Amino acid sequence: MKNIPDLFILSEHADLLKKLNEWDVAYHQNDDPIVDDATYDAAKKRALEIESMYPSLAKNGASEHVGAAVSNKFKSYPHVVPMLSISDVFNESEVADWFEKLSSKNIFIELKVDGVSYAARYEHGVLVRALTRGSGTHGEDITQNLKTISDIPHKLTGTFPDVIEVRGEVYMRRADFLSLNADAEKPFANPRNAAAGSLRQLNPAITATRKLSAFAYTYGDISNRDFSTQSEYFDRLESWGFKTTRQWAHHANTMDEIQRVYNHIMSIRPDIPFDIDGLVLKVDDIATQEKMGRRANSPRWEVAYKFPAARAITTLRDITIQVGRTGVLTPVAELEPINIGGVVVSRATLHNADEIKRLGVCVGDKVVVQRAGDVIPQIVEVSEHANNATPFEFPTKCPVCGGNVIQESGMVARRCINTMGCPAQLIGELEHFVGRKRFDIDGLGTKQLENFVGRGWIKTPADIFTLIQNHGEELRKMDGFGDKSVGNLNNAIENAKNVDLHRFLFAIGIPEVGEVTAKILARAFGNLDAIRNAPAWKLKNIDGIGDVMADEIVSFFTDAHNATALNKLLEHVNIINPDISNVATDGPLAGKRVVLTGTLSKYTRDAAKEILERLGATVTGSVSAKTDIVLAGADAGSKLTKAKELGITVWNESNLDDIQK
Repeated sequence: MKNIPDLFILSEHADLLKKLNEWDVAYHQNDDPIVDDATYDAAKKRALEIESMYPSLAKNGASEHVGAAVSNKFKSYPHVVPMLSISDVFNESEVADWFEKLSSKNIFIELKVDGVSYAARYEHGVLVRALTRGSGTHGEDITQNLKTISDIPHKLTGTFPDVIEVRGEVYMRRADFLSLNADAEKPFANPRNAAAGSLRQLNPAITATRKLSAFAYTYGDISNRDFSTQSEYFDRLESWGFKTTRQWAHHANTMDEIQRVYNHIMSIRPDIPFDIDGLVLKVDDIATQEKMGRRANSPRWEVAYKFPAARAITTLRDITIQVGRTGVLTPVAELEPINIGGVVVSRATLHNADEIKRLGVCVGDKVVVQRAGDVIPQIVEVSEHANNATPFEFPTKCPVCGGNVIQESGMVARRCINTMGCPAQLIGELEHFVGRKRFDIDGLGTKQLENFVGRGWIKTPADIFTLIQNHGEELRKMDGFGDKSVGNLNNAIENAKNVDLHRFLFAIGIPEVGEVTAKILARAFGNLDAIRNAPAWKLKNIDGIGDVMADEIVSFFTDAHNATALNKLLEHVNIINPDISNVATDGPLAGKRVVLTGTLSKYTRDAAKEILERLGATVTGSVSAKTDIVLAGADAGSKLTKAKELGITVWNESNLDDIQK
């Protein structure tokens, strides 16, 4: 009874077969895969494991399945000799299990080209029919489409059998794929999809416009055979006018030799001008092949040694710098395009300058790139250093605006400090600038800001205040705008021209300066000029201003780009006396530093903060030895834990109610 599967196994197996069938139709019929190779391979491997444990499930299961049913869009014909799949192996141990069972250890190793299979039948040297793999027993008629590919001879040359069905792979070179996608209205995901979609066109004229290529590697029906090995068959193919992958082919007689070839091909993979997803290992002697026979859906004498789906080796062509909305400079690896798990990857993150140094990566190196699920591809190690490689020098000036680049003490990120004038930071800065508790300009959301920046109407925050004056007539003609909406926007902009000092300081985007710190600065100095000219030592003497924050404030105001943008802004706005009336200097919480954490039931976070500040407290965001009180609501986490460890007074909402009485 041990070989009878339980209901759980039956359900899992049925679910796997349903998914595999759905994925096969998407891949083979629609040329639009819906899962990556790793997901497909894992599901198929699990289905085969179940079928090996419970042989009764193998019939009509994954063990007997090949491709997908032919599409009704094409005429179909039976394959005289079934067109089987190849069993996959994924590691050295699985290859060794296959290799040890072989009577002949002479292995012919070919590239596993990532394309779409074809079978071309020649009678008396003339191409009479070409089919796709289809279901393995029946294929779709693609004769006229295949004839458009220059690598496919219409007539064989030399000496050939009366009947020979040549089988191979139609593929697209990466360069041709990138060129096709550059002009495509709907880009293809990878070269394999592009090749399959191009080959299976109902109109051969469309196929003819695509730059498809083809290799030949095996045969189906044959009237007589005058070769005895796979390598000899490659000789025949080339004499008949076909192209093969011979220049990358190898012979091996031991597992060590097989693995050396595998490692070598992995290392030169980016230099091969088309996508491969592994190697095909074949017993070279054809008599031994025929003696070994086949399983239900695959030959016993060959396996596909797959490359890891989530990793590949490629060449680092350049390192460029991206500047994010917060000014952080992120190094990006510009790669020789490579297919990883069904997606063509041409860029990967290098995170930061420290990561480049840790990896020791240089332009021209062969690097290992990893892609897992939806995670951004990243370089994980150097596979081979380039000759005369020189280390990458991280820029000290922003590549977008020329502003100074700094790295705060203890931080790994490097950042452009031209917050107000760097185009890369502009949208993020403007969103912050017009927000509530800052300039509070209603009608300037992200969509509107992106539109105005894209038109060149807003280049610095100061341009907001001349927007209607300079572009009002154009604005009224735009969709979504009219006299009323433009009038409302103009009123909001005019009202924002008078602004409290602390709101101004919060709005201009000084790093580390939030709403609370802006109020501290406003109370301590009283006017903008005093803050702009304050040395770091003076800032550090103010309670609530730490060393890092003081350095950031000084860096911001001394940067020439920021100074220019700030002076331009001051031509349009009027900074009024600091509105600190809600902050008591002699209240019951005067001089106390309070941290809010968790969810309060009676107050919103903003309301609680206003009450605390009205009572004289300074509300900060993190718990330290200088914190006096932690006001904790429900689900308080690490801040409450740290407060207890430091022996800091912990309040709940009742304490806040009591102190207001």
